[in-house]
Amino acid sequence: MLLDTAALYFRAFHAVPDTVHAPNGMPINAVRGLLDIIARLATEFRPTEIVACWDDDWRPQWRVDLIPSYKAHRVADASTGSATATETVPNALTPQVPIIREVLGALGVPVVGAAEHEADDVIGTLASHAPIPVDVVTGDRDLFQLVDDSRDVRVIYTGRGMSKLETLTDETLTAKCGIPPTQYADFAAMRGDASDGLPGVAGVGEKTAVTLLAAYGDLDGIVAAASDPSSTMTPRVRAGILAAADYLTVAPAVVKVVRDLTLPEFDARIRSGTPEQGAELDRLAEEWGLGSSMKRVRDALAPLAS
Repeated sequence: MLLDTAALYFRAFHAVPDTVHAPNGMPINAVRGLLDIIARLATEFRPTEIVACWDDDWRPQWRVDLIPSYKAHRVADASTGSATATETVPNALTPQVPIIREVLGALGVPVVGAAEHEADDVIGTLASHAPIPVDVVTGDRDLFQLVDDSRDVRVIYTGRGMSKLETLTDETLTAKCGIPPTQYADFAAMRGDASDGLPGVAGVGEKTAVTLLAAYGDLDGIVAAASDPSSTMTPRVRAGILAAADYLTVAPAVVKVVRDLTLPEFDARIRSGTPEQGAELDRLAEEWGLGSSMKRVRDALAPLAS
């Protein structure tokens, strides 16, 4: 089970009231909410391994160099064009992030990131090379491109909330989006995504993107058809594709997740904790007021230990 960690703790932060505090008065809602999410996932999907995939670089410079608007609206100081600029994060969430890392470590869940890459790229690499079935847990539609029945890779999509989880396979993704996973990155590049600062192609929404992919196979085929006066592409769509030619040249490299990172070694097996680990979890639960959330996650993980 590969966790899109930041997406999950942001979800937890907004779902759990910020009136939940640690003994020192600091809000602890994201920490408790994330523990509850992991407990729910462990109970329902029963993984043998869990990895917390991390954004070592939430806005890599190489992606910004290709599309300068990439995540630009999330930069705390909009006057800077640097990809190293700070991401806008709620004040009450920022101090909880180190605690999240500490608690995950105490639970035995490795936190894995990669320099100059996002958690999506870590997930893409691990999902593409895992020797066992994989569940990717995310609210990010871009990771739909990883679904692969031939390798037993599914996406557990949290976009509709934890009470309405969607398990996406080749069949269910095709039913949901109208395209197979192999076409999803091209689909996303054309559609665009305001939340990531990707403009997409003017006049090409989801339905048109699906129709184009059905007719021409992939983005290269669509661009070629737009340049061919004898193709059946409508004048309006043709004009939009040609106008977006420069964007479409670089967009796939931004949208497609990296699948070949060199990652540090780690052990993601769920294991029975030592007495020392148990004492550390008890200490963290008391220090940060994690109470029932810590108990739920420990109870959920214990039966899965190898």
